[in-house]
Amino acid sequence: MKNILAIDTCTEVCSVSLYSDSAKTSRFLKDVAKSSGLILPLCDEVLDETGLSVKDLDLIVYSKGPGAFTGVRMCVSVVQGMSLAFEIPTLGFSTLELVGFGAQQKFNTDKVAIALDARMNEVYWAQINQGKFTGETIFKPEDAPKLGDDYLGVGSGWGAYSQALVEATNIENYQAQFYPMAENLIELALNHVAQGLPFDDNLPLPTYLRNNVAQKSLK
Repeated sequence: MKNILAIDTCTEVCSVSLYSDSAKTSRFLKDVAKSSGLILPLCDEVLDETGLSVKDLDLIVYSKGPGAFTGVRMCVSVVQGMSLAFEIPTLGFSTLELVGFGAQQKFNTDKVAIALDARMNEVYWAQINQGKFTGETIFKPEDAPKLGDDYLGVGSGWGAYSQALVEATNIENYQAQFYPMAENLIELALNHVAQGLPFDDNLPLPTYLRNNVAQKSLK
């Protein structure tokens, strides 16, 4: 895999990262109104900086949700367009797995409880234990599983519902302002390729965990 473009716009931040010649060129935006709408200019920036164009890409990796409805659809739409126009393979990862993987790398821990604010007094939830990603779901913070203080909590849900999550899980160490980053998508993709696993078979599609969200494919 020589040239990989990674895109994430599924939460309140957006980022892109371009992997080329074993180096990463990245952009990250936070606290910008409708930042997901800036994703195409950010892609242009990293491509221009490296002297590449979309047709030079070997793979596009992206976060497919769960997350903000508009942000998830924006991310998947951009990836679909590039993939179809230039026949580039794609690889999608859960936003929750992306956040958890980043926490593993930064904090050197193999037990992570990921909670993203899903609004409506709910969190998107998953866990990483001994490197295994499991339990992707949505529920009220007070319904979170009891895990213990050997876990690290990460994600916006820990800021929005900290008291309920701490009481339910017994996790007292958490980092609420910890965000998904496209740079970590690159690492997930490289690990995936190194294991000889396949790319996406079909068009990129979003992941929604809330039952009352219409699950329409982007065609």
